Amino acid sequence: MTELLVTPKSLSHIDALIEAGADAFLIGESKFGLRLAGEFNREEVRLAAEKIHAHGKKVYVAVNGLFHNEHLDDVEDYMKYLHTLDIDAISFGDPAIVMYARELGNTIPLQWNQETLVTNYFQCNYWGERGANRAVLARELSLEEVMNIKAHANVEVEVQVHGMTCMFQSKRNLLGNYFMYQDKVMKIENRVQADGMLLYDEERNNKYPIFEDSNGTHIMSPNDICVIEELEELLEADIDSFKIDGVLHSEDYITTVTRAYRQAIDLFNEDPDLYDDAK
Repeated sequence: MTELLVTPKSLSHIDALIEAGADAFLIGESKFGLRLAGEFNREEVRLAAEKIHAHGKKVYVAVNGLFHNEHLDDVEDYMKYLHTLDIDAISFGDPAIVMYARELGNTIPLQWNQETLVTNYFQCNYWGERGANRAVLARELSLEEVMNIKAHANVEVEVQVHGMTCMFQSKRNLLGNYFMYQDKVMKIENRVQADGMLLYDEERNNKYPIFEDSNGTHIMSPNDICVIEELEELLEADIDSFKIDGVLHSEDYITTVTRAYRQAIDLFNEDPDLYDDAK
């Protein structure tokens, strides 16, 4: 059965998402994970895992940044900490994580998540042979490409079905550097001031949200991915996980979307004919 994966913004938000029907949760610390909806420090990761498991759900931790040499000591220490917890998987994008996992005994399953790079089933199977049990597919793939990868992959396949997607990333803190250049003291706080950080394209009349975290600056899509009316083919193909990405969205928005996808998945599983009538 297809898993419904969500990205909570806080410990308290987890309760609402469990009630809304989420099956799994992706959490973490922005120092190690890319574009997280909420910030969970080490203690909060531990508390979240306990809460999520108490309800029979799964918890995944994002360690999918790309790390420079000066980051490796912190990454190794974080991996050691995660192996003291009861978590269900680590989402990774850097081969360094595979090496650390091997040194620690491969006790936590790995999920290959390198954003736009995961575009064919050879990549999925390559990392499957090196310890991953899931591949997170690129958002830019067509439905036909997703179906083809699923048919040939030897690992689980995860697809984002709702939420913003990243169009551009720089490892530099472009916004912070820009304001410093103007001699303006301005700290970029996306979790407080997200609505005010927009890149305006006058020609297309689009506004692109800007997200800045420990991994740099990210220009996001002007519109959410939304495939709730096209889920049938993905469900029929037995895609293993549907992800709702809540970055730069409110808790209420994420919860409402989660409830809608839960209803759609359950209706399809109950009776595909009723699902067709309800679309």
